[in-house]
Amino acid sequence: MLHLAKILNTKNHNWLQSSRFRRLRITNLNIGTCSDGNERIKLISSILRNNRCESVRLYHDDGAFGYRIPRIFSMPDYTQEELSNRVENANLLRFITAYRTHGHRCAYIDPLGIMEREEVVALDHTRYGLTDPTKVYNLTGILHVNESKTSTSSKVEANLEHIISHLKKVYCGKVAYEFMHIPNASERRWFYYMIESFDILSLTIEQKRRIFEVLTRSEVFDHFMAKKFPQVKRYGLEGAESMIVALDRLFEVSNKSGIVEAVLCMPHRGRLNLLTDLLHFSPTRLFHKIKGNSEFPEDLPATGDVLSHLAISSTLGYGSAKPITVSLLHNPSHLEAVNPVAMGKARAKQMDLIKSETDCELGDRVMCIQLHGDAAFTGQGVIMESFGLSNLPHFSSGGSIHIVVNNQLGYTTPAQNARSSWYCSDIGKMINAPVIHVNGDFPEEVTRAVEMAFEYRNKFRKDVIIDLISYRRWGHNELDEPAFTQPLMYNNIRSRKSVPKLYEDKLLTEESILSENDISEFRKNYYNTLDEHYKKSDTYKPEADMLEKKWNGFIMPTETVTKMDTGVSREILENVGKTSVNIPHDIVIHPRLKKFHIQTRLQKISEGKKIDWATAEALALGSLMLEGHNIRLCGQDVGRGTFSQRHAMIVCQDTERVIVPLNNLISDQGMLEIVNSPLSELAVVGFEYGMSYESPHNLVIWEAQFGDFFNGAQVNIDTYISSGEVKWLRQSGLVMLLPHGYDGAGPEHSSCRIERFLQLTNDKFDILDENIPSNPNMHIVNPTTPAQYFHVLRRQMKRNFRKPLIIATPKILLRSPVAVSDIEDMLHGTTFLPIIEDKSVNDDKVEKIIFVSGKLYYDLVKERQNKKLEDKVAIIRFEELCPFPKSDVEKELKKYTNAKEFIWCQEEPQNNGAYTFIEPRLKQLLPSEQKLKYIGRPPSAAPAVGISKWHSAEIKNILTNVF
Repeated sequence: MLHLAKILNTKNHNWLQSSRFRRLRITNLNIGTCSDGNERIKLISSILRNNRCESVRLYHDDGAFGYRIPRIFSMPDYTQEELSNRVENANLLRFITAYRTHGHRCAYIDPLGIMEREEVVALDHTRYGLTDPTKVYNLTGILHVNESKTSTSSKVEANLEHIISHLKKVYCGKVAYEFMHIPNASERRWFYYMIESFDILSLTIEQKRRIFEVLTRSEVFDHFMAKKFPQVKRYGLEGAESMIVALDRLFEVSNKSGIVEAVLCMPHRGRLNLLTDLLHFSPTRLFHKIKGNSEFPEDLPATGDVLSHLAISSTLGYGSAKPITVSLLHNPSHLEAVNPVAMGKARAKQMDLIKSETDCELGDRVMCIQLHGDAAFTGQGVIMESFGLSNLPHFSSGGSIHIVVNNQLGYTTPAQNARSSWYCSDIGKMINAPVIHVNGDFPEEVTRAVEMAFEYRNKFRKDVIIDLISYRRWGHNELDEPAFTQPLMYNNIRSRKSVPKLYEDKLLTEESILSENDISEFRKNYYNTLDEHYKKSDTYKPEADMLEKKWNGFIMPTETVTKMDTGVSREILENVGKTSVNIPHDIVIHPRLKKFHIQTRLQKISEGKKIDWATAEALALGSLMLEGHNIRLCGQDVGRGTFSQRHAMIVCQDTERVIVPLNNLISDQGMLEIVNSPLSELAVVGFEYGMSYESPHNLVIWEAQFGDFFNGAQVNIDTYISSGEVKWLRQSGLVMLLPHGYDGAGPEHSSCRIERFLQLTNDKFDILDENIPSNPNMHIVNPTTPAQYFHVLRRQMKRNFRKPLIIATPKILLRSPVAVSDIEDMLHGTTFLPIIEDKSVNDDKVEKIIFVSGKLYYDLVKERQNKKLEDKVAIIRFEELCPFPKSDVEKELKKYTNAKEFIWCQEEPQNNGAYTFIEPRLKQLLPSEQKLKYIGRPPSAAPAVGISKWHSAEIKNILTNVF
C-alpha cells in the first residue's frame, strides 16, 4: 500500500499535496505507461472514480497555487450482516428514519413556546405496523444505543418501548438536529452515530462553575450599563446569554483540538458583553468611549465608530499547549456584510500557516466563526453569496461555524413576516449544511450542541449551523418599547426568570454546587470591578494598535506618495515575459493561443516594443513575485480574462489540466493564485478585502467582469474599502480592476462609475491651502498606457503603507496598436506619472489646452491630426485622479503661457466621470479670469445609451465641439 504522490513520482504538481489526495491510499497500480503529466491525469481520474470521488473534476487542480480541497472523512459502509438486518426490519428502519428526519419538529427547543408546532404523524410507530411495545428487535445497522457496553457481542437488541424512549430523548429534547438533507451518506451515518450513541456525561463542577461565571458576568454587565448609561443603546444580551457560553465552549474545544487562530464576526447584539466577558476588552476603555471620547489617541486621523462596531484581538488560554488568538472584526451597521471579510481573513491566515507548516491542512489551525441574527440570516443576500464561497477550493478555510442568535424577532417584525422558510437556518441547506437547534434557556445543552458542531466541522471541514433559540428581554435596543408590536410575546418575556438566574437556581437548589453567598458575592465583586473601571475611564488614554504583527514596519502616511522608482532591469523583464508563456511539452495548447498569445508575446519581449496591456501586467506581477510577494488575482473568468486577453493560466485541451506559467520563475519566489470566482460581487469583494486586511505583503486584486459590476459590492465598498482606515485605522491594499470605456456596449457595460469612487474620497477641495494635509483614503487611476499600468501595480507593493487602489482598466485599448509601450518605459529610473504631458506640441504656440482622462485621449489625438491643429492644441492626460496631482498640473500650466482656452473633455455624461471632482480643484490652478469649459455628453440618468447610432453621434459631437 503506497502513498499516491510517491506512486506518481512527481514534484511539480501542487495538487498532489492537497489533503484530498494525500488521504487516498491506493493499491495495485500499474504506472509503467505514465510517461508524462497527461497520462498521470488519466490515471488519477480512474483512481478518483474507484474511490467514490465521481463528482471531482481535475480542472484547476494541476499547478494551481492555492487550490485547496478539504480532506475526506468517511464512515465505514454497512456490513453484509447490517444490510441483511435492515432488510429484515425494514419497517423499524423507516420509523427510526422518520425520527431522524422529523424529530426536530416536536423537540423542546423554543424557550418561549411560541413556535408553531403540529402533530408529526410520521413519528407514530403504529403507522409502520409496530404495535407490540415488548417486542425485541435486532438494532444492528439500524440504531445506536448505549446498552451493551459490557457485552462482547456486536449484536444490539432493545424492545420497542425502549427504542421509542431513546429516539425521543436524542431527537426531541432540548437539542434537535437537521441532517437528513445532506446528500453524503457518510456524513449522515456520522450523525446517526454521534447523536444516538452520545453519552450525556455530566459536566464537571469546574465546568458548571465556568458556565455560571460567564452567564452571570454577562447579566451583571448589562445591569451595570443600564444603571450607569440608561440612555445608551447597548444592544445587550439579556435573554440570549447562552451565546457567551457557546463561544466560551467553542474556543475551548477548538483550542484543545489544535486551533490557534479564530476569526470571529458578529452583529451588534451582545457584542459589548462578549468583548468584556471573554475577550479581555478593558471596561475602562469601553466606558471611556461611551462617555463620548475617541477610542484612538487624539493625534491620529480617525473618526472612530459606534460602540457596537468595536473590535479586538485577544489571546485566550484554555490549558492547551498553545493559546488561541481570537480576532473579533470591526463591522458596519449593514448586517452580515462582515461575514465574507471574516472568511477572507481566515483564509489568508490559513494559507500562511499551510506555507510555513508542512503538516498543516485547511482548518487545522484556523477557524472562522460567524455570529448572526435570525432576521438578517434570511434577509440579507450576502449570506447566500457567502455560503456559495464556503466549499470552493480557492475560498475555503476548512469550514465555518455559524451561530445564529435567534431572538425570534427581527427589529420589530415577527418571524412569520420576516421569512418564508420554516426555520431561519434553512438558508444553509443550499450547501447542505447540517443544523443543530438548541434551547437557549439550557446552557449545558448549548455546550453539547457546540461540541457536536465542532466535531462535525473538524471531521468534514464544512460549514455547520447552530440555531441558538432565545429571546430579547428588551426591544431592538434598550430605549425601544417592544410591546407596541408584540404585546403577548413581551408579557411572556417579562414574567420569566433570566437565563443566568435559571442556571443559578439549578446549581443552587438541584445540585448544591453554589450557595446563596457564592452567588451574591460573585455578582457584587464583578459589579465592583466594573465600577472601578468606570471611575478610571475619565483619565484613560487610548493607545494605538493598528500597525502590529504583520503590519510592523508600515506607517500611517501623513502625505501622498505617488512617484517612486518602480522600474525593473531589462534582464528580469525579459525573463518574466518569456516564462509567462513557457508551457510544458505535455500541455496541449489551443491553436489560437499558440499563435496570437504565445508567439506574439515572445516577439514583443524580444523586440522590446509594442508591449500590450496583458504583457505589461504579466511583467508587473512576475517581477513582484521575484521580490517575494504572493499575488491573488480574483474575479469572474480572470484566468483567461473577460476579454480573452490575459491567459495567466493555460488549460490543456486534452485533459483540462491547468498550468500557471508565472509560478515557475525560480524556486524561491512569490506565487500567483488565479481565482476564477463564482458570479458574486458583494461576498467576493468582501472576501478579497479580508485577504488584504490580513496580508499586507501580498498583492490582492479583484477584477470586475465589467466595470459597473462593482455596484453589486457597493455595501462593502462604502463601509470597508473607502472608510475602513478612517473609522478603524485599518489599512488595506486591495486593488480593484474595473474595465471602463464607452464603445457602444450600452448602459451596463460602459462605465465603472468613476464618479462614485471619487465622491467617496476625502481628497481636499482647497488644494492651495498647504496647511490642509493631503492623504486621501483611496487612490484612483485611469491609465492610458501599459507602462503606466505596470508601474501603478508595482507602486502598490513598494510603498510602506497601504491604500485601496481603484484602476479604471481598458477594454478596446487592450489590443489597440496605439496604446502600447516600449520596455524602456519600465526599466530602472521610470515611474508612474500622475499627469502625462503632451510632448508633440510647441509650448509657445499652444492656444488651447484639453484635459482628458482615459481612452478618449486617443480619439482626440487622431481628430487633432485630421484637423492639423498640433501646434495650437495641447492634450494633457490625467492618469491619476485621486490624489489630485496639483504639482504636476501646475508644472504643465506654466509651460503654456499663451493658452487662452481650457477644456475638460470626457466621454462620460456630465454628471458622471471625473468632471465634478476635477472642476472645483483644477479651476484653482488656472490663470486668473479663466474658466474651465466642459465638453462631453450631457447629464444622463443612464451611464450610456443603448442605441448604436446615438452612441456614434455623441462621439462625433464631442470631437466637433472640442476642435
